[in-house]
Amino acid sequence: MSDLSTAASLDGEAAAALAGRPGPGTASRRGPAGPGSAVGLDIGGTKVLAAFLGPDGVARETLRLPTVRGPEGVVSSAARAVREVVRRACGDLADVDGVGVGVPGLVDPADGSVVHAVNLGIEGGRFALAEALSAELGGVPVQVDNDLNVAALGASHLRGAEGEDLAFLALGTGLAAGIVLGGELRRGVSGAAGEIGHIPIDPRGPECACGQRGCVEVYASGSAVSARWPSRHGRPAPAELFEAAAAGDPEAIRIKDEFASAVASAVRILELTVDVRHVVLGGGVSALGQPLLDAVRDALDAQSSTSPFLSSLRLSERVSLAPSDVPVAAVGAALVGRRKVL
Repeated sequence: MSDLSTAASLDGEAAAALAGRPGPGTASRRGPAGPGSAVGLDIGGTKVLAAFLGPDGVARETLRLPTVRGPEGVVSSAARAVREVVRRACGDLADVDGVGVGVPGLVDPADGSVVHAVNLGIEGGRFALAEALSAELGGVPVQVDNDLNVAALGASHLRGAEGEDLAFLALGTGLAAGIVLGGELRRGVSGAAGEIGHIPIDPRGPECACGQRGCVEVYASGSAVSARWPSRHGRPAPAELFEAAAAGDPEAIRIKDEFASAVASAVRILELTVDVRHVVLGGGVSALGQPLLDAVRDALDAQSSTSPFLSSLRLSERVSLAPSDVPVAAVGAALVGRRKVL
């Protein structure tokens, strides 16, 4: 999607594949909002993805805008995205029951405040994002959560009944998971649920940013790939690594296999702790698509081959990719906004 371009409501094939039911089709579906309508925003360092969810839970309209950094910039770009997606979907902000926002950084979902969202230019103290955006929108209720949590909710929603137990494993600069159990997001007592990237798997391994050694994240993240196979042609390092491996480069094959094995270890950790039906691979590295999925599944099968117990869990069958043409986190953010008023 280009800036201010409208995506299809939800691609029919993608929605059907994810939800296990007929998709809404590829045409934008304009209609009355009604109780339960909400807007979701996925705000990143460069872009704001917005989705309008109707009362039926279908994303009727989506769009993308550039992010303006800094507290005031984030609020202004978020408000602009809300107004534009509402105009295209139903035309009247008064028909929207709530707005949900997912942002990278430390979030207090109780009051919608954000701390240390460096990618957004929000630093130096607690920023009341929900309050500021609500005021900018004339009092529309706003809820804010971490972007990984809303992505997990979105992935769960798109899978329908089969998504009630799901983990969204984000492979980006770092590695972490959002967890949905019984249809409810699990944050943990201190909000650290799903931070499996900081589980050490080799106490003699490289030092992690968290201060420990040999954490999963130092082997199974985009940063880990970049460190071992730096970009040589200006494209993302994971893409160049997988292409070199496909072309037969022995060193690339070795690094790719070790990376896939580390991601498989992250999947195994999730399954052996929360035993979810689905682990959805998302984040920037997931743009690799099917080659990534195949490599991780092969690694899981290899790890299970000597263990009747692991084999019985059929771990490779539980792993899938986040859709590339559906704004999963924005959909999840809309659910956050809607749940407050239902």
